[in-house]
Amino acid sequence: MSSRSSRTARVTAGALVASATALLSAALVHPAAAAPAPGSSGGASAHATVAVLDLDGTGRTAVVRGEDRAYDTASIVKVDILAALLLRAQDAGRPLSGAERDLAEPMIRRSDNAAANTLWRRIGRAPGLAAANERLGLTSTTGGPGGKWGLTRTTASDQIRLLRAVFGSGGTVHRGSGGLDADSRAYLRTLMSRVVSGQDWGVSAAETPGSRPVLKNGWLQRSTTGRWDVNSVGEIAVRGHRYLVAVLSDGNASMGDGISLVERTARTAV
Repeated sequence: MSSRSSRTARVTAGALVASATALLSAALVHPAAAAPAPGSSGGASAHATVAVLDLDGTGRTAVVRGEDRAYDTASIVKVDILAALLLRAQDAGRPLSGAERDLAEPMIRRSDNAAANTLWRRIGRAPGLAAANERLGLTSTTGGPGGKWGLTRTTASDQIRLLRAVFGSGGTVHRGSGGLDADSRAYLRTLMSRVVSGQDWGVSAAETPGSRPVLKNGWLQRSTTGRWDVNSVGEIAVRGHRYLVAVLSDGNASMGDGISLVERTARTAV
């Protein structure tokens, strides 16, 4: 078994139950609305879209495979939440406080939902996310209603725009305008490179063996159908090139099926 497969296998039944319980308690699930797509796998109604951008290439537009429609973010929105928090701190001319870091780090590294709840409120929920996303260049992401950050809707292309704001070289930054500064980008990248064992599956399946995963994953089970949304976004290294990859999926029969679909989709696309 490969090291990547063994990491995937460590997503135990106990972890699945704990994750599902946490998501349900945070009211992150809603009825499924996706239709089956030709050639999709992971269940009769499973569907996936992938977007890829070669950071070291000359192109500035991601290559998209599948319908670039909106999906629920689940926990990949935590990258966006932290980006919004960092922009607020930049505008105030300060680094994150110790208390903010104590929330941001578990939110990204182990996908802590309680931390996300607090920071979602701190950034101003959906309106705060929208203001940050306008600065970061996202055009197709809508924050979840009320406290339901996991019901934020996004597209694979928009997730590449967010990743580019984190992993790109950045642009002009001013208080109240512009994107993430160098320190903010480095902080987000560092946390995404330190996700806990068992959450390092996903787009990392497509990278050159021995590379370090730099990613954030999301998963939730819909309350009415029992089917799973499973997503993965991040930066990978393949044969000397750095790629930004976003895979969004829904309608999976189980979390394990969703992980397999996401990883197959990432490998095929890259």
